[in-house]
Amino acid sequence: MLIYTQRITPRLEYIFKHIFTEMLGLSYTLVTDEEAFAKSEIPKISYAYNPVADELFFQAKNLLFETGINEQNISVIDWENTKAFFSTGKKSALPFDPFAASFFLLSRYEECLPHRRDHYDRFEAKESIAYQNGFLKKPVVNIWVKKIKDLIKERFPTLQFKESAYQYLSTIDIDNAYAYKRKGLLRTAGAIGNDIFSFNIPQLKERIKVLAGMLQDPYDTYDYQFELQVKYNFRPLYFFLLADYDVNDKNVPYHNRKFQSLIKSIADRADVGIHPSFNSNKLTEKIELEIDRLSDIVHREITKSRQHFLILHFPKTYRNLIDLDITDEYSMGYAQETGFRAGICTPFYFYDLDLETATKLKVHPFTVMDATLKYYMKFEPDAAIEHVKEMVHQVKAVDGTFISLWHNETLSEKDQWQGWRKVYEETIKAAIS
Repeated sequence: MLIYTQRITPRLEYIFKHIFTEMLGLSYTLVTDEEAFAKSEIPKISYAYNPVADELFFQAKNLLFETGINEQNISVIDWENTKAFFSTGKKSALPFDPFAASFFLLSRYEECLPHRRDHYDRFEAKESIAYQNGFLKKPVVNIWVKKIKDLIKERFPTLQFKESAYQYLSTIDIDNAYAYKRKGLLRTAGAIGNDIFSFNIPQLKERIKVLAGMLQDPYDTYDYQFELQVKYNFRPLYFFLLADYDVNDKNVPYHNRKFQSLIKSIADRADVGIHPSFNSNKLTEKIELEIDRLSDIVHREITKSRQHFLILHFPKTYRNLIDLDITDEYSMGYAQETGFRAGICTPFYFYDLDLETATKLKVHPFTVMDATLKYYMKFEPDAAIEHVKEMVHQVKAVDGTFISLWHNETLSEKDQWQGWRKVYEETIKAAIS
């Protein structure tokens, strides 16, 4: 296929490669010669301010021809039961520029503009154009690309497209492998003293029984997780926090042999990645140290990562990971809301706006997280199940990848997490059916 454009830029090359090559499976050539384009007999479209002749024409806005990060004049429109922005004129095949809009979302352009951050130093869902305009729960980029495909097929029925297939990936973060066990003498003694001082007698009794081997640690839900993997025949992805102890990094000491045995056991049945610590966002040398720890335990190269607390700073976080040979990143989602932070439910490569270049870091967006459903959206288990099913439906409708984020402790059926094993299992059932 031939694509005419007035000027070829890194931004344009990036988003066209993602949409036409990665998502649609089409080969194409970009040209800037109007005369050669007009004479060509092969299937062709144009992306410019004005059409060349009577080709399939998508009117361009300025974003893909700019450099730098500037405030954008964005007006969201209603379009075919969803939303869109960067409106265009009547000659365009669509009433908006899907390429500029997709680039805006995938590059996380809005997160590079001035914005407020929450108390964990995160970009909040409510700051996003998607939340403010009611399309956070829809994978709009996938919907737009599907429409582009339909328009091209209608005009050029002989073109062959890649057949996309829906996929599911269950991911689990191990922030705290055990509630009471393997914490070390000083931490355990301090915790017992705190139970006594606060008169938390039920927790004190439970802690002592677990430490005495009379009761299973409530966060030790690994046998249950393995049972589900066998029952529903799926391979999950685990992320391990291997930080030095701190107020926001409280996992079992990485050098504990029993903890290392657990990691090795999980790595025999699942894929594993690093969960960079809260402190690594300010002390970047810690990321390399934590990656090396996991690599030494499982005796394999670590190429997958998800940020603890989902803290992302663009472009710093992703640049640090690229420098450490991380190839796949799984933090693209909000803590406060379910949905599609980048407007998409298929993997995409990170574009560095400061350097104006595409990178080799593949970003895998997740759609739902257990803590989001429970703590932020305040769902009870049955309501959470129905919400998750709707999100699965949104992903299946566009043949995307549904990624769920869970934690071992939320499967404990303890205290506020009573009834949430059912939510996880129903999530799996809905996602694989």
